[in-house]
Amino acid sequence: MRVLVTGGCGFIGSALVRRLAGEGHEVLNIDALTYAGLPENVASVAGRPNYRFLKADICDASAIQAAFNDFAPEAVMHLAAESHVDRSIDGPAEFIRTNVTGTGVMLEAALAHWRGLKGAAGDGFRFLHVSTDEVYGSLPDGACFTEQSPYQPNSPYSASKAGSDHLVRAFGETYGLPVLVTNCGNNYGPYQFPEKLIPVIIMNALAGKPLPIYGEGVNVRDWIHVDDHVAALWRAVEAGRPGETYLIGSRGEQRNIDLVRGICARLDALPEASHAPHTDLITFVKDRPGHDARYAIDPGKAEAELGWRPAISFDDGIDQTIRWYLDNRDWIDAVHDRRRLGAA
Repeated sequence: MRVLVTGGCGFIGSALVRRLAGEGHEVLNIDALTYAGLPENVASVAGRPNYRFLKADICDASAIQAAFNDFAPEAVMHLAAESHVDRSIDGPAEFIRTNVTGTGVMLEAALAHWRGLKGAAGDGFRFLHVSTDEVYGSLPDGACFTEQSPYQPNSPYSASKAGSDHLVRAFGETYGLPVLVTNCGNNYGPYQFPEKLIPVIIMNALAGKPLPIYGEGVNVRDWIHVDDHVAALWRAVEAGRPGETYLIGSRGEQRNIDLVRGICARLDALPEASHAPHTDLITFVKDRPGHDARYAIDPGKAEAELGWRPAISFDDGIDQTIRWYLDNRDWIDAVHDRRRLGAA
């Protein structure tokens, strides 16, 4: 297929681009290369004849429409977004611009393109919008998010993603555009920009720096390896029903403090360890404003309708992730000055 991917130099987007290009699909990667968009993330496929890159802002309507006209995608996988909660608290305007206005620009371009398709080409076209479980707010113990959960975003980031979700659904209902929405839990794995929890903990621990954790560390997150996530995204394009939402998760709930202690124990056992026990570096800091207590996803619909299952256990995935950061210090050095270091 010809697949247009936005945000394909980011963490999840680059994992998707590497997979699609590696499988032989024609890929157009559109990325503005902001602080978290790193060409190094797609270097392994950059020389392939089936891969193209366009540096463009998704809010630039003329550039986006030209890209559609030139590439004529059979599917759009829209991942470009501002995604860091702490940055959204610092400056919400950029999140509203990129996540809401940018999604609107993408939808208008996709609609114009889709209306020009005939027969099977129009029937097969898909617009997949990739979102977050944070749009649903905070969960009590024992509950899980489902596709019927009410929206209750509590940060500027999650509010902007909620707005984009609603825009996508509206374009499906109003114009018939064959849209899909996925909402996923916390991703981890290689190439994650080092301001998110797991890479912050790994990198700070290796450097002997404090390991900052918000509050008492009891906030619960639902973790999924990025490769499992992108496998689900592709299955949504292949098998998802237009107009539907699919929640993607691996039933990987952990309290932040337990996650951090587990990473510390793994680092203690490695020959590279120079600050063991790493738990001595844990530092509790003032809680983030509006910090959701718990996320957890019921992925039953995605499993049943898409035929997808997560394949990577957390134990295997976190071991592989730690090893990747240990073995890729050049990548870490290249992005170090771009970080906005929040706490866990």
